[in-house]
Amino acid sequence: MRLKPISEQVIVITGASSGNGLAAARKAAQRGAAVVLVARNREALRAIQDSIRTAGGRATFVTADVSSREEVEAIAAHAVEAFGGFDSWVNNAAAGVYGRLDQVPLEDHRRIFDVNYFGMLHGSLVAAKHLRERGGGAIVNVGSILGDRTIVEQGPYAATKHAVQALSDTLRMELEREGANISVTLVKPGGCGTPYPDHARNYMDVPPRIPQPLYHPDVIGEAIVFACGTPRRTLYIGSGGLGSSLIGQLAPRMTDLVMEAIGTRIQQRPQASDDAETRDNLYEPRADGNVCTDQDVAMRRHSLVLEAQKLPRLGLLGLGFGLAGAMLTGARALRRGKSRV
Repeated sequence: MRLKPISEQVIVITGASSGNGLAAARKAAQRGAAVVLVARNREALRAIQDSIRTAGGRATFVTADVSSREEVEAIAAHAVEAFGGFDSWVNNAAAGVYGRLDQVPLEDHRRIFDVNYFGMLHGSLVAAKHLRERGGGAIVNVGSILGDRTIVEQGPYAATKHAVQALSDTLRMELEREGANISVTLVKPGGCGTPYPDHARNYMDVPPRIPQPLYHPDVIGEAIVFACGTPRRTLYIGSGGLGSSLIGQLAPRMTDLVMEAIGTRIQQRPQASDDAETRDNLYEPRADGNVCTDQDVAMRRHSLVLEAQKLPRLGLLGLGFGLAGAMLTGARALRRGKSRV
């Protein structure tokens, strides 16, 4: 399967007003792609569009809630009107909530699925229809390591990411069976320093955070843009998250015990205060426009696991070494956690 060079593409990116989506949009525009920015926050999208254009790039934006099929179809129509169509579609929009399953109201559980799963389903179906007519292209779905191994306090979010894994695999098989020239990639980051914990609805008694080690959103943005131009089944980002995922499959009971003991504590910031302007965008957009969280955290800017998967012929060998390193990293993390139990 051959995809267009990034410089010749039009790329639709949902959830482009912050975090990984914004990082990917900037990288794609810097490499010559035209980008269609999608989110709910019109003010933030307009500012991002203008900054890309000022830097010499091509960009337009659409305000949309991906949980609505009609609004997702309007995204595609806008891309056709602005640029004549699109070559890649990135399903990145997501919503989050912190809290135990019994703390989170049922309507919030459903809202998380409406955005994270049904939003991706809407985008995938609309994109596939357009790309069939166009002769091919790429669909890039942004999942999470939590689609492999869940964690306490993020049950609804992790459940959607498990569903995203199944959706991506099914979509890939169906498109391949019919002979469509459409690549489907699932990007699976570990912890990354996006504004996710700043935006999430929180039912814990203290503000949330993402457990370290964290990767800079630019690393995830690089993976997304790479997948738009190079077919890959899955792209893992971060040896720590991948190691935890693998250990979770190999030693699920031990992983459960560690998560039960430290899972809540490592996701909390007891001394921090909430920013009322950014907190809780589950149903309505809030202050936006930042790639990174405002939390004072260290972020890695390079992932050896990702780089290994980008290699053309040695990718599997490189990934094997990366997986071995990730398993060692995850095992060490679990031993440290177990010693605290």
